[in-house]
Amino acid sequence: MPEQHSTLRARRRAQTRRTIQGHAIRLFSERGYDATTMNDVADAAGVSPMTVYRHFPTKEDLVLVDEHGRLIAERIAASPAGLPLVRRIGGALVDAATALTGDDMAADRQFLLARLQLMISTPALRARHLDNQYALQQAITGALANDPADPDAAFRAQAAASACLAALHTAMVRWAEDDGRTDLPTLIGRALAAVFGDDVVVSPAR
Repeated sequence: MPEQHSTLRARRRAQTRRTIQGHAIRLFSERGYDATTMNDVADAAGVSPMTVYRHFPTKEDLVLVDEHGRLIAERIAASPAGLPLVRRIGGALVDAATALTGDDMAADRQFLLARLQLMISTPALRARHLDNQYALQQAITGALANDPADPDAAFRAQAAASACLAALHTAMVRWAEDDGRTDLPTLIGRALAAVFGDDVVVSPAR
């Protein structure tokens, strides 16, 4: 019974986070990021300002916090260890984008698009986005489970992750500028192929 209650609390907490973040992105898009306060978000979500701050300690977190790093890391960890690093990372990036923007994920796709457009257009968010990129790089290198006996393994993983994330960023900016009309997994695959070659990158599965 205690475990069941714990699971229920976790679900309610996750739902509250989604509700708050959804209202925040809507308000930021409608009114502008700078013109919207944390209290405005709390009022729209029907919660107290304290609840908003408990889930999102800063205003930037309302846009930047997500579970994408975990999703990508899980796919990398599940990929065959014998594949080239870039193929493992690139395949995970494409797979994660497919899961988030598939035909049956219209609401999630629109939410991701709105977040990206805010990141691109808001200077404060662009600065914080670099921190997120670093955290994602760390999640990727951790998921690769480097051989501790190989002193260069971590360096190679970090270099591969950085290069793949640069390609990812280019694809996501293009997708946001196109207002989501292009296919994001395909764009990521194209960006990776431009850097590493067609034979290295997995094509998005549709």
